[in-house]
Amino acid sequence: QLDELIKTRIRLRKGDTLYRAGGRFSALYSIRSGSCKTMVLAENGQEQITGYHMAGDIVGIDGIGDERHECEAIALEDTELCVVPFDEVARIARDDHVFQRNLHRTLSREISRERRLMLMLGTMHAHQRVVTFLLDLSDRYQARGYSASEFVLRMTRAEIGSYLGLKLETVSRLLSRFQREGLIEVLGRGIKLLDRVMLRQFLDQST
Repeated sequence: QLDELIKTRIRLRKGDTLYRAGGRFSALYSIRSGSCKTMVLAENGQEQITGYHMAGDIVGIDGIGDERHECEAIALEDTELCVVPFDEVARIARDDHVFQRNLHRTLSREISRERRLMLMLGTMHAHQRVVTFLLDLSDRYQARGYSASEFVLRMTRAEIGSYLGLKLETVSRLLSRFQREGLIEVLGRGIKLLDRVMLRQFLDQST
């Protein structure tokens, strides 16, 4: 049913903006290929990364409540998105309870992801945040039929730090530490997870 609603596709170059904070909300965007980040401006004027979205994800949900986008979405690489007009989504949801339930499930997953991020920033040590980030990417790539152990980090180290509430130096130091300990292999922006079991055990360690 969503496929039937898609009349327009958008192609963005790396660095292009899909929508800006405060912009009028009119549609959801399904990522067909590529990836993007969402971010807000903190009170001190610094950019805070709030989400990393890849093929298969839906972005724009932040605008549903007030019909204005709360954040900015920017392509991390050449990206193609399908435009899904929200008025049409709402119309189908009123008439089709199965569609409505699936829509609510999608919204719930996004809310749960934001809650996990808040929990991570509020309770986890630095190394636990980086491990959680890597394992989450691993699970998401696996769910899409890609390799769970080898993938490319589309965000820079600085952007990952912003997303995890860490300094750039801390992210780089921890990735180097994990590589020395034989848990991962760093190949530029490429990451190979050599021992996911041991990485998960890191989540139980406080240092």
